[in-house]
Amino acid sequence: MKATIRDVAKLAGVSISTVSRVMNSPQSVVESKRRKVLEAVEQLSYQPNSFARGLIYRKSFTLGLLIPDIENMYYAGIIRGMQEACNKLGYSLMICNTDRDSARLLSYIDTFHEKQVDGIVFASDRMSPEYYEKLSAYRIPVVMLSSHSDEFEIPSIEVDDEAAAYDAVKYLIGLGHQKIAMMGFNDVNSVSGPPRLKGYLRALSDGGIDAASLLGRVKHAAHYFEHAYEAAHELFMEYPDTTAVFCVADEFAMGTISYLKDQGVSVPEQVSVIGFDNIRMAGIYIPKLTTIAQPTFELGYRSAEKLHELITTGQTESMREKLLHKLIIRESAGTVS
Repeated sequence: MKATIRDVAKLAGVSISTVSRVMNSPQSVVESKRRKVLEAVEQLSYQPNSFARGLIYRKSFTLGLLIPDIENMYYAGIIRGMQEACNKLGYSLMICNTDRDSARLLSYIDTFHEKQVDGIVFASDRMSPEYYEKLSAYRIPVVMLSSHSDEFEIPSIEVDDEAAAYDAVKYLIGLGHQKIAMMGFNDVNSVSGPPRLKGYLRALSDGGIDAASLLGRVKHAAHYFEHAYEAAHELFMEYPDTTAVFCVADEFAMGTISYLKDQGVSVPEQVSVIGFDNIRMAGIYIPKLTTIAQPTFELGYRSAEKLHELITTGQTESMREKLLHKLIIRESAGTVS
């Protein structure tokens, strides 16, 4: 049977409280007793449980993850990457879904504080002054994932959203498309929406296309497939001559393609569609999505490593870390017919 603190105390001939003090504050115990306790620990191969370790090291060995939408397939890779890193680094992972509700998010920060998590990964949301104030008051180390803050000095890790969007639209232009629409996020708090719009517009301008003339083709969807389906209906009712659509999420691309198929429009023969994220479904959907791949596993893994670095040293090697995206060419985008 696994040795307990009681077994250690009995073998060393001291009280349980003395064993606890040796582990928590060894300098407070006289050397003779301290030596007996340490010899007993070694002889019994005693390993404190996680609660005891927390008492010893003043840590819970738990990281918290705040995500806005657990139904979004993008977070599957993020969570898996974080979990792998946590396993390696000796942490457990606590996940909370905020549903983009500020009151809920604030309550989860309270919960993380009560559970004494060692640090929090704050994913895909804006860092409001209210969030920052509470996190600062609790002195909880934080790393932002797939997001960043221009207002507060918080370490972050993400891809370059503007450059990624630029590459997607540049690819469509290279296929001969001129009347290129964009399916963007309508959430005013979206972190990635503005830079992806900027990348879209910059690619059009660099490609010799009047970006201002295509602003009407920038439509917005909330979060899911069905929202993009409705936005695609609006887009093609107003601009039926659109030949390509850049979507800021793979689920938006799927909603757009579904709408087009229901209208008897062939993809990519008549309209090309390109997505963003490269979720697992992107390679399964028909037609298989041409998309911008985010390294979700690596983003999750590095966010946990970065947070561990912040917890253990009080700082990170790089404040703003960006991982590389990649254009994945499949079947949903083709040359202009």
